[in-house]
Amino acid sequence: MGDCVPKRGPALPGRPRPLEPGGFRFRRRRGREWKSPLERRAVCGKPAVPCWSAPGGLCTEQSTMPFLHGFRRIIFEYQPLVDELLGLLVMPDRERQSSLESPACLGSDRSQLSAVRRVLERETHSPFYQEGVSYALLKVTELGLVPAAEILLEFGADLSFEDPVTYYTPLHIAVLRNQPDMVELLVHHGADINRRDRIHESSPLDLASEEPERLPCLRRLLQLGADVNAADKNGKTALLHALASSDGVQIHNTESIRLLLEGGADVRATTKDGDTVFTSIIFLLGEMACSNTEEAQVINRFCFRVTQLLLAHGANPSECPAPESLTHLCFKSFKCHFPLLRFLLESGAAYNCSLHGPSCWSGFHIVFECLCSHLSVSEDDSFSTDLIQKGQTLLELMMASSQAIQLPSNFEVNTSSCRYHGEKVRTLFCSLKQLERSPQALKHLCRVFIRQRLKPWPVDVKIKALPLPDRLKWYLLIDHAAAGHEDL
Repeated sequence: MGDCVPKRGPALPGRPRPLEPGGFRFRRRRGREWKSPLERRAVCGKPAVPCWSAPGGLCTEQSTMPFLHGFRRIIFEYQPLVDELLGLLVMPDRERQSSLESPACLGSDRSQLSAVRRVLERETHSPFYQEGVSYALLKVTELGLVPAAEILLEFGADLSFEDPVTYYTPLHIAVLRNQPDMVELLVHHGADINRRDRIHESSPLDLASEEPERLPCLRRLLQLGADVNAADKNGKTALLHALASSDGVQIHNTESIRLLLEGGADVRATTKDGDTVFTSIIFLLGEMACSNTEEAQVINRFCFRVTQLLLAHGANPSECPAPESLTHLCFKSFKCHFPLLRFLLESGAAYNCSLHGPSCWSGFHIVFECLCSHLSVSEDDSFSTDLIQKGQTLLELMMASSQAIQLPSNFEVNTSSCRYHGEKVRTLFCSLKQLERSPQALKHLCRVFIRQRLKPWPVDVKIKALPLPDRLKWYLLIDHAAAGHEDL
């Protein structure tokens, strides 16, 4: 006789390979290959049972994987009970009678619920009742029928029952369908709020954080006590899920990220692959180069807002290694990311590697490298003036972070590569070295002192509120675009 086995997906350590949704592969024996479970049933007179082979060749028992035979039981045993229960609750749209995705009416009145009770009482001792009522709970959860779900739970529906195709539990499905009231019902009846599905290792909070539409479920899960810092086997937390799921154009999980941070999400979370809270932002900023102007602006606004949230909760954008440092990326492309880099420096971000210091990378070095690189390809005066002004602003922001100007050791700049305006770059470098060797001017010391006293960062709004003349405010803000600043 032929046995049917599921298509093999990637094996999990110490577990049978998971079933791919809807997929069967039938072992050929005696020159015959069954095309479907129904054909095998018709010919052999018995249902086609998925056979799960463990690494040792023995069939895995139901005691270790309780619902592995879900396909057979849905098709041949408990599907009629599920259909009868749903038929009492759901009145499908006439134009889409074969689909429960968009029902015209979801029944929850007393007569319908009473009918459901009568069916459950009648079938309580029937074979596969437990599987039938548990699978019905999955479907009722998907539709958001809270009163019906309460009855199914009263009659013994299993909260840990897994969908035979996706292996999601009712709580996972409630989150995916954005049913916050159902989420609360299931948790109050004992559903494991932090349970991970066996395929993707996603918790309900992970799933809720991946789509802006699931924000109500995310808020409800946090209120119910979900572990905001629980991580999967790769170290990925709900916060990292929310960041990785945002594309900056169509999917903006800004509000989800804010809720997770306010709920205590750890901004230092790192996966086994080294991904941090800034990895996705760095990726999206790189995508701006391939985007049209409108998309680039949307991505930039999203990255700026998320960076503000992360820094407000203590994230360090200057960590090592350099490819994972948002500050390093912004320095390397300060022409494109000047507003974001200015915000980082205004917020107190280190302009050197926060772990190894300037020996690893230094903002001073990178600024002059970029100036020489860009000024070697363009002699446009307006372009060069704007670029040098931005470079000068960044240098002053770095110097204003401490009273003593500390440049990297053996810091030199080779302007020979600058085909245009090399003299301007050289003058800027020489003035910087002179400031390092000379006693600091009183106005510089005052600026550093006032900015330090106005912490926590950022200080721009606080400076603008000071009872000072505008010219002094512009000096404290390090705003070269302000009128009259050059006269100070």
